[in-house]
Amino acid sequence: MDNLDVIVIGSGIGGLTAAALLARYGKRVVVCESHTVAGGAAHSFKRRGFEFDSGPSFYCGLTGAKSLNPVKQVLDALGESLQTVAYDPLGHYHLPNISFPVYSNAERYFEEIAKTTPQGAKEWKQFADRLLPLYEAMKGIPSLALRADWQLIPVLVGQYLPSLFKMLPNLQLVQSSVGNVMDGTVKDPWVRQLIDLECFLLSGLKAHGTIAPEVAFMLGERSQTNVEYPLGGSDAIVKALVRGLKRWGGELLLGHHVEQILVEMSHGTTYDRTKDKMRHSQSLRRVTGVRLKNGQTLKAPVVISNASLWDTYTHLLQPEDLPSSFCKTALDTPAVDSFMHLHLGIRDRDLENLTGHHVVVHNSDKDIAEPGNTCMISIPSVWDATLAPLCHHVVHAYTLEPFTGWERNDDYEEKKHSKAQTLYRALERIIPDIRERVVLELIGTPLTHAHYLRRYRGTYGPAIKAGKGMFPGVQTPIQGLYRVGDSTMPGIGVPAVAASGILCANTLVQPRQTEELLKVL
Repeated sequence: MDNLDVIVIGSGIGGLTAAALLARYGKRVVVCESHTVAGGAAHSFKRRGFEFDSGPSFYCGLTGAKSLNPVKQVLDALGESLQTVAYDPLGHYHLPNISFPVYSNAERYFEEIAKTTPQGAKEWKQFADRLLPLYEAMKGIPSLALRADWQLIPVLVGQYLPSLFKMLPNLQLVQSSVGNVMDGTVKDPWVRQLIDLECFLLSGLKAHGTIAPEVAFMLGERSQTNVEYPLGGSDAIVKALVRGLKRWGGELLLGHHVEQILVEMSHGTTYDRTKDKMRHSQSLRRVTGVRLKNGQTLKAPVVISNASLWDTYTHLLQPEDLPSSFCKTALDTPAVDSFMHLHLGIRDRDLENLTGHHVVVHNSDKDIAEPGNTCMISIPSVWDATLAPLCHHVVHAYTLEPFTGWERNDDYEEKKHSKAQTLYRALERIIPDIRERVVLELIGTPLTHAHYLRRYRGTYGPAIKAGKGMFPGVQTPIQGLYRVGDSTMPGIGVPAVAASGILCANTLVQPRQTEELLKVL
């Protein structure tokens, strides 16, 4: 495999987005995936006729001309599309003493909040009204136009100046936390808990740890575009990106595990004006390719890692490849906990009015971020019956769970089933006789996450609180080495990782190429 321009390690959404977009730009790209299926944390798997999403199941703006969803913009660029089912309410929240629907329609959501706390509903509206102007400013700049280098400045000034002017009154919000906005607008304790919950579902952190643009984007998108589920599940998105990659000449190699990113040292020279002579510059580290587990070496001047920052810097690189101070700072980045997962196949008798998304908080006196207290539930066969055998549903429930303390020892199976009980109790809020309906049970632990997704401690990414640091971004100190995925952008979810792929791909081409692509869309 000669004359490669780019090698991408990992076929998660971030890796596939970067690879497919670079192929669209005319680069010769190959994606090396260790697993036998593509998709990373978004891959699907089948057991006994049931098809499960391993990760994301909530999507917004996958169709529609005005969508800001980075996935939609990339699929448009690739000439691909998805079939989806739109729905509203987008889900139900089940708190200890109340259950209520969550609507994407802002007025209907306001009315639901007002049933519990009329004053709190007014404060919620003030909170949303404070954030939505930031969304209005952001939506004038398409994700597909963004890049991660200095050339972003002339792009924004030259092509999106009106949107930049709209951004000026909201600049303080850009790095502000949602908690700061909440403190200035909301006093009602129930609504404050609700905002904390929505932030936790979005970023893995509560309001004071979540940056305001994340929630501004979420509020704007779910009120102005469809909340929808892709027919075929998350695998439909993965397949569309793979089709786009191949359509534009890229390659996907499944079962090709990358053992090492190859780095070489070079010594450049610079001209010293004061002494009128050339002098040696500082050593430069640059990538030359990758070595696979099967011993094969692939050469390319650019390597993009879709692995987490911890896995990239400790498993794929040698200690001497990175400056020690940089490496220590990067590896000290706090990580979001892993998860317990419960995948079920159940009988659907007398469940005609079942809805697809639910969030259950067991105890409002405990922190919503406490492992096992907040449980997320998805039943996607409500929208796509092909995911389950006739007269059955697929169920996916999950909750935070620390990696520490998990070992594959004699107690592993007992501990696994014990930890899954909080998920069963959550499901009983939705389907009281859930245990009698089960025909297939699969329990995943942080060790399952770490093994199948090859993720450091089974994490979903960094837990960097608002105002406590910046996300590392797509660039590294090694020339030609870039990173994409949830270690580079704030937010747990498909739009964030797809955006990281866009930023990386655009940074590797000239702005005029991106401008030409946008003109034809």
